[in-house]
Amino acid sequence: MTALNTRSIITAGMMAMGLLGAGASLAQDAVPPGLTDPVQLPPFVENSKACAPPEGREASLTFVQDNRRDFMEGVGFGLARAAADRGLAYANVLADNDGARMIEQVDALRAQAAGAIVVAPVDPRSLAPSLQALIADGSYVGAVVPPPAVTILNAPQYLTGQVLAEEAARYIEEELDGRAKVVLLTHDSLQFLAPRFRAMRDVLSRLPGVSIVADISPSPVSEEGGYATMKTILLAQPDIDVVLGADTVVLGALRALEETGRADPRQFLGGIDGEPEAVAAIVASDGPYKATVSLASPIFGYALGQYAADWLKGKVVPQAMDVLPSLLTPDLIDQYRIDLADPGAVWRDQKRRDGYLRMYGGICAQTRENYLNFPWSSENQPD
Repeated sequence: MTALNTRSIITAGMMAMGLLGAGASLAQDAVPPGLTDPVQLPPFVENSKACAPPEGREASLTFVQDNRRDFMEGVGFGLARAAADRGLAYANVLADNDGARMIEQVDALRAQAAGAIVVAPVDPRSLAPSLQALIADGSYVGAVVPPPAVTILNAPQYLTGQVLAEEAARYIEEELDGRAKVVLLTHDSLQFLAPRFRAMRDVLSRLPGVSIVADISPSPVSEEGGYATMKTILLAQPDIDVVLGADTVVLGALRALEETGRADPRQFLGGIDGEPEAVAAIVASDGPYKATVSLASPIFGYALGQYAADWLKGKVVPQAMDVLPSLLTPDLIDQYRIDLADPGAVWRDQKRRDGYLRMYGGICAQTRENYLNFPWSSENQPD
């Protein structure tokens, strides 16, 4: 277990209970390191003790977006809806997978005294100092997975991979007589996502008739990367039964299978993210795409937008938020589509919201020195 910083634990616990007030305020010119050691975050408490709003911040929300893949477009959709509902000016800036450009964009937003940003980092390490400076100034920073941030959004990554792999294993046992050649299209280079692929390997290793014939990260991790990688794999392994990975790369693999005449309805292709094209392929029900694990990006985008607005009002917001994995099957897709089209309705329905999201900890502008600056996951919280 990672050694814990006692001050961090005490401070985080007091903050979560609303016991830190003006005495914990942060100097504008300070850039503290945040909480760098893992801490146990309690469940977030709604309507906990209010703080003062940050000073000199615009009533604005900006999505600093890495690329235009559908999953991230869903985040932007949810953020835009929340901004409209809460009266925040909304903007979207695209880095187009350029880490240096993203740093320039964030630094420009800081110069404008941006009220809130949500970021999907291209290069988390190089971007971190710019995000820390924004937080020190009083801006809200929400991050999709990597730290640092006021609120970190993550999925229980091992569970996410496990849900997909167990559905694939069930299919292999029931439809393929327990035997299958499997391709894993991974993203192990991003440490925050590596547990989902470890889960896939763990589940599939329990089936003696399964052989993982390729375990590789496409470059880039995109539909084109999945397509090119699958074309190469098929040269050595023309008969593939199962392909697992993020939806975007598995969709590329599907295209490669179709173009080479190797697609078969008996195959099991499954992805993660609930991409619209993957959902459409599942609904068609006459092809190999059998499942996707939804992480409901419009819904968590809407939640981050709501918390950005709360922060600017001086309210306590979560330090971390789980987006819970949901296996999408044809009989569940209609309700899923309804929820994604109107994330505000999900937000207002506590029972529906709890099916998608779980919140932890608490922080506000006056206690912002307690932002998370370690790779948070609900699966790795210390005892």
